[in-house]
Amino acid sequence: MTEEMAHEHPAVDDETAELRKRVAELENRWLITAADYENFRKRTARDAEHVGDLERAKAAAEWLPVLDNLDSALEHADADPIAIVEGLRAVREQADAVMARLGFARRDDEAGTPFDPAAHEAVSAVPVPGAVPGTVVRTVRPGYGAGEYQLRPAAVVVAARSDR
Repeated sequence: MTEEMAHEHPAVDDETAELRKRVAELENRWLITAADYENFRKRTARDAEHVGDLERAKAAAEWLPVLDNLDSALEHADADPIAIVEGLRAVREQADAVMARLGFARRDDEAGTPFDPAAHEAVSAVPVPGAVPGTVVRTVRPGYGAGEYQLRPAAVVVAARSDR
């Protein structure tokens, strides 16, 4: 349309001006929304990092009494060996309690427990007279946690089929 024709139709000029104004408003809204989203994304990432830091600090604080008791045991290293062993057992129990409070209870499966690949890592299989094949004979290294929240499976010796 020529300029001469546009002047002949003032409604077209008004409509074009109105559309340009509306496009500018929408562009402005889009820019504001994009900036708001970016700020939200950064704030969410910062908040998630902060929550992670708080959780790590909370978990570390659970271990402070265990460390205090180990320091105390080391200070008395020249004491009666039986007392030292008893002290170490107490600290070990305290450490297990901390792990349980954090949601990762110790797993020492008893002999005869069926082998479960989700909870166990077979380190060997040995024939054991009287043992049911595919069951745990002995726990070599305890597991911690269960299911989705398992830090590591229990390392176990599994009963193999006996040829006797």
